[in-house]
Amino acid sequence: MATVLTRSGNAAAEKVRREHDSDGKLEPDASSTSINSIPPLGVVVEEKRFWFQRGGRSNYDPDAIATLPSVYDDAETAEKYQPRSDWENLSRFDPLFRWTWAEEYKLVHKIDFRIMVWACIMFMALELDRANIGQALTDNFLPELGMITNDYNLGNTVFKLSFLCAELPSQLVSKWVGPDRWIPAQMVLWSIVAAAQFWLSGRTSFLVCRSLLGILQGGFIPDIILYLSYFYKHHELSLRLGFFWTAMSIADILSALLAYGLLHMRGVHGISGWRWLFLVEGLLTLVIGVFAFALMPAGPVQTKSWFRGQKGWFNEREEKIIVNRVIREDPSKGGMHNRQPITPRLLWQSLKDFDLWPLYALGLVFQIPMTTPAQYLTLTLRGLGFDTFQTNLLAIPYTVLHIITMLILSYLAEIVKEQTFLSMSGQIWSLPFLIYLNVVDTSKINRWVLYAVTTLLLGYPNPHPIQVGWNSRNSNTVRSRTVSAACYNMFVQASGIISSNIYRTDDAPLYRRGNRALLGIVCMNIALYGIVKVYYVSRNRYRDKKWDAMTVEERLNYLSTTTDQGNKRLDFRFAH
Repeated sequence: MATVLTRSGNAAAEKVRREHDSDGKLEPDASSTSINSIPPLGVVVEEKRFWFQRGGRSNYDPDAIATLPSVYDDAETAEKYQPRSDWENLSRFDPLFRWTWAEEYKLVHKIDFRIMVWACIMFMALELDRANIGQALTDNFLPELGMITNDYNLGNTVFKLSFLCAELPSQLVSKWVGPDRWIPAQMVLWSIVAAAQFWLSGRTSFLVCRSLLGILQGGFIPDIILYLSYFYKHHELSLRLGFFWTAMSIADILSALLAYGLLHMRGVHGISGWRWLFLVEGLLTLVIGVFAFALMPAGPVQTKSWFRGQKGWFNEREEKIIVNRVIREDPSKGGMHNRQPITPRLLWQSLKDFDLWPLYALGLVFQIPMTTPAQYLTLTLRGLGFDTFQTNLLAIPYTVLHIITMLILSYLAEIVKEQTFLSMSGQIWSLPFLIYLNVVDTSKINRWVLYAVTTLLLGYPNPHPIQVGWNSRNSNTVRSRTVSAACYNMFVQASGIISSNIYRTDDAPLYRRGNRALLGIVCMNIALYGIVKVYYVSRNRYRDKKWDAMTVEERLNYLSTTTDQGNKRLDFRFAH
């Protein structure tokens, strides 16, 4: 049964401050302290989030209490934020529970190994099956199926549109049956379709398969993000999303290397190499999907199973640390259980949340300047005279650069606690390279120079992990976070549809007209980031003004009587 504080809120908080020793050490019997002697809380200092911040002369103390103050330490506010009675983690919720930084960081590493690594592997499987079309192009894929570049554009558009349309329904199903059940089912289904591309016979079968893949893969990314939020704090999730999208880039590298080998199978049993590519990689994803059923627990306190062991992955103390550290940071995570469906009314409330639409607008346009050249990289390289195998290997360097810049950006975002301007850096990075492609007559320069410029353009610091975490923070309820993750990704997929139609057949292979359009979009994006910054700063200042004008009694009355939810509460401030 969850423990609830019953002492006077202000008096209790003052008592905690008086009783807290200067070192913030955790006493041996802290976890069993009675309610009449509230155990001390940790000192609110700059958290050492990364390993390189904890060495040398830093003031990091591994034995200090990591339980930081929250609404659950005040009796009057704690009552307003209690988790619902059917919350799956309620048995481990305890406002009096305390733990140390050493315990927390060790446990986070354990979560990374048990949960995050497998999430990355599953994402790599998705990327393998949706992106291998690029490698197939280098093996006479279009001519053998009687298609041209515009047919390929249509296939990309069909895939993105299907992916987009499936995002929200998939997320709603996931919230209803649980991501631990729905995600593995998705993987098994799409892997069968991916492998079935071995039997493609022409334009119609190509479009049908691309549509089915989009429908079955749609929703996977927001499903995973919702799942990971059960285990991580907001800042931890943002950084790990950087590793999540790094896994996608690693998959692109592995895909190029696999393609180099599998495309050499051209002629085996008289079959084209691209057919073997689709079959082998689809079967590989099928195996990963089957294992996902056993390797995805429903939540932190539901890890016991025949496959994961009768004792589960975490002991009782570890489960209490996971649950309490997450809900103390974000009490809204106790507002829904992990098998609770989103009702039509809750769905409508989330969709009309205008405070998240600035982020959706960014999702629609921020990747277009880089996605377009990336989608056509293999075709461009073939047009410049590189052969099939050179083309696949030349696609690797920009991916490596992309990984490095994205991880650096993700780390910086959490160190300096700035989302908007760091997210804008991808646009600023791409600006000089797009200017070069528009000013210089690329038909007269060496193909290796053009390749180098394109590689540097595509190696941009991608802010996608930052913006996904930013969207999650600004949602502030499980219900809104569920829907907003899908909505944001729908806009990102819509940007893919736009990207797929900027380079046209009559503009190949240098795509001068398309590059002019991309330069204009970059300039627009830089202005849009500035507008988003101004919007969230203005919203926070408006709330500060109203909140600061209220007395303590008025604030408590507001918390007791308000019908405002999520990011509409006066005590919530938007990240920017």
